[in-house]
Parts: sequence; structure tokens; C-alpha cells
Amino acid sequence: MAARNIVKIDEEKCNGCGQCAAACAEGAIQIVDGKARLVSEIYCDGLGACIGHCPEDAITIEQRDAADFDEEATKTHLARQEKAKAPSSFVCPGTAAQQLKQKGESAPQTAAAKVPSHLGQWPVQLKLVSPHAPYFASADLLLVADCVAFAMGDFHSRFLKDRSITVGCPKLDDVQFYVEKLAAILQANKLNSLSVIHMEVPCCHGLTHIAREAIARNKIEMDFEDVTIDLRGNVSRTQKVRC
Repeated sequence: MAARNIVKIDEEKCNGCGQCAAACAEGAIQIVDGKARLVSEIYCDGLGACIGHCPEDAITIEQRDAADFDEEATKTHLARQEKAKAPSSFVCPGTAAQQLKQKGESAPQTAAAKVPSHLGQWPVQLKLVSPHAPYFASADLLLVADCVAFAMGDFHSRFLKDRSITVGCPKLDDVQFYVEKLAAILQANKLNSLSVIHMEVPCCHGLTHIAREAIARNKIEMDFEDVTIDLRGNVSRTQKVRC
């Protein structure tokens, strides 16, 4: 073991946004328990591609005794990650794609639910949706942080009506997987629009990064709306972003 350059992550500064993990082509960084972690020294080449992607300046390069970068082990590690994402032939009833109503169709009023739901599809979790689901074709797509609908009382009527939706948490979930899934949705469908809706907390802004990366992977230019919700459920900022 000899001294070499290797990344150092300051967990006090890290907000778990996952941008570094998405930028690491070797899969050396993963989000674990809401913080970026170097999963193995042998997967880190020490070049620091992740540094410029950290909004909190939590990543630096240090020189210390560390195991050598192992290119073959890294390839095996990446292949193992890719294999883990491969879809199973079994389709869980909870993930089966369903179109619940057509655009413009009013939701029926019931005694149990006097405020109608505007959800027009199932599933909604970004990990579970299929890029080829019919509800994505020519859709106005929402990419929404998990907590938004709980904070915002009028989310259904204000944002969800007549739109398709995917939801996720950039702090707790696999950001790299989200980038790849959204990129696949963009590639398979010509969207009318894309809106990213997230909470005001710093880690939640990772959804904007996911959208930017997915658009970049398709080598396209498009506008998307970036909406920030405060903790009281109010829209605190709306911005048109061009990628």
C-alpha cells in the first residue's frame, strides 16, 4: 500500500444530494444513510470528477496510504450494479402499469373522498415506472420529491391534474438509477413539458440535477420548470431552466 490521491468526504458538510455519486463513473461513491460514502478505495481513481458536482464543497482530494485503484475490480463492481438493476420477469401487482383515467376525465365524487384525486396512472415511483408506459406518451410530466404532496394541500388540483408523474427522494434513493430511468423516459417519449417540483431543503434540489443529467444524456435541449415548495406548502420559487 502506497500513498496516492483519493477522495475525502466531509460528512458534516454533505447533505446527501447524490450529485457526486451520479458523477462518479467508477461507482466508488454511494449514498448510505443519507450521506455520501466512499464504498471502497480500490474503486476510486483519485481523479476527482466528483468534486465539481458537490454543491456543499464536501469533497476534496487527499494524498494518503490507500489500496491501489483496481480497474478490473471496478468493472466487475459496475457490472454487478448494472445486473442488480435488471428487471425481473415477475411483475408485482403493485408495480403493474395502469392508466386510471383519460386526460380531461373528471374523477367521480364519493362519500369517502369529497376532494377528487387527479392521479391518472399507476405506479408513480420512479424506480417502478416503465419508460414505455402509455401515460408518458406526449405527456406533461412531473418529477416530484416524495414529500411535496404531504406538504402541499392543493398539490392535486394545482399541479397533478391532466399530468403524468414520477416521484422519488434524491437523498435516500439511488440517484444514478434515477438519472438513467428519467433519461430512458425522455428517450422513449416526446414530452410536451417537464416540471421538477421539490422541497426547499438543500438535498431535495438533487431532483433538478437528475433532470439536467437525464436531458444531457439524451443530447437534447429543452426547457423545464423548476418549482420549489417551502415547508408550509407554498410555492416559494418557480424558474424556467434551459438545458
